[in-house]
Amino acid sequence: MTINIGVIGAGRIGKVHAENIAYRIPEARVLAVADVVSEAAQGLAARLNIPLATTDYREILARPEIDAVLVCSSTDTHARIIIDAAAAGKHIFAEKPIDLDLAVVDSALAAVEKAGVKFFVGFNRRFDPTFARVREAIASGAIGDVHLLHIISRDPAPPPIAYVRVSGGMFVDMTIHDFDMARFLVGSEVEEVYTRAAVRVDPAIGAAGDVDTAVIVLTFANGAIATIDNSRRAVYGYDQRVDVLGSKGGITTGNLFPNQVTFSTAEAICRDLPLNFFMERYTESYVREIQAFIDAVVNDRPPVVTGRDGRVPIAIARAARLSYEQNRPVRLSEIG
Repeated sequence: MTINIGVIGAGRIGKVHAENIAYRIPEARVLAVADVVSEAAQGLAARLNIPLATTDYREILARPEIDAVLVCSSTDTHARIIIDAAAAGKHIFAEKPIDLDLAVVDSALAAVEKAGVKFFVGFNRRFDPTFARVREAIASGAIGDVHLLHIISRDPAPPPIAYVRVSGGMFVDMTIHDFDMARFLVGSEVEEVYTRAAVRVDPAIGAAGDVDTAVIVLTFANGAIATIDNSRRAVYGYDQRVDVLGSKGGITTGNLFPNQVTFSTAEAICRDLPLNFFMERYTESYVREIQAFIDAVVNDRPPVVTGRDGRVPIAIARAARLSYEQNRPVRLSEIG
């Protein structure tokens, strides 16, 4: 069985997903691509031999041969497209966040539930082989009960200020992946959030109403404590590490590098810098998450990343921001 896909959004991540389906996922094929920028849709369609390119995503939804859609458009359009796609009976893979407003998120999730279609949220880091191995160790009981989790997540450089102004802030744009990863690894729900944050990288980020440096403490229902440290700029490259301490042992990950060479001299022992950013670091995880979505559709299985998994990190992000603004711990029950 081959699943026919429509890709909505032909920007960076839309291109990645379309290329992965074309070259690496034989169970699916892209039959249509939509983007408000006609040149983007036309260019991707021409390069991958996609039959339909359009500026109106509703044209994709109207096609009965399309089984599922990938929502890769701008954040402010996600919820509307999800609702429309559900009404059209299409299975849905959506990039995060579903929306910045929890009430809007709930409306989208209600539409999906009413339609009875598959809904999969694109938290690709769950499918990274390294982090998946950490989850396996925890879930199997190999390191016992989780006591402490430390997630380091630092970007090589901040995004453009124009993007910062519309992103929803660092906690939604960047830390949302770490909130999801913390839930995924610990296997429990966050009950309380405490944030310390500052502007240490670029004053223009502060002028835009955001922060660029933060440490966030999460307290889980099972008693585990997690710390997340974020920075918009790590000059040495993309820094993505996890350290877990359990009652029976621990497990730690390191960064990935473009090669395994170590260069030794009388002065120093050196190696090349880590992979520079997320497109290089998480190449394989993008393939694996789309494969998991296709598997859910083909074999009628529940998606492994659900709508609720998409909602909870947004609530945690709101709690993190409120904690920063009010300088106090915030219970998730306060957010709703």
